[in-house]
Amino acid sequence: MTTPLPSLEWPLPDEEATVALAQRLAELACGRAPGGPAAGGRIHLRGELGAGKTSLARALLRAGGVTGRIKSPSYALLESYNVSNLYFYHLDFYRFSDAHEWREAGFDELLDDRAIVLIEWPEQAGTRLPPPDLDIRLEYAGTGRHARLTACSEKGQQWLTHLDPPRR
Repeated sequence: MTTPLPSLEWPLPDEEATVALAQRLAELACGRAPGGPAAGGRIHLRGELGAGKTSLARALLRAGGVTGRIKSPSYALLESYNVSNLYFYHLDFYRFSDAHEWREAGFDELLDDRAIVLIEWPEQAGTRLPPPDLDIRLEYAGTGRHARLTACSEKGQQWLTHLDPPRR
């Protein structure tokens, strides 16, 4: 029998709640949480079109210290940022039609444990991607959204233990 992976449910009734989750995740991913893990990690963002993947990624990048315009990687496939020697890579695999394309594009070189890697539509890479530290599934919930955060590594589990989901 397989043990289920640790996860948290996180209501996102509005943009403010999405920004609050992103700020908390950025604190952890950037290594700024007291007693938290070192900086870096991989986060996969899943959900239907319009579910809020890019909004959450932008809020996390902003909370991580990225200034200026934060573009969606939908057409370029990759946007990268450097903040105080910490690299952020935001990838979007939506347009991939073959699971090998991400590797052929050289994106496997970006999966450095010391970088923060956000991947939208990771399912487009099939089973070829290494597991993330945290898998976030966003779903519609009335006029808002709902996030299910699942830890897929020891670092992801540490992140979940440091997160405080809002009271319902």
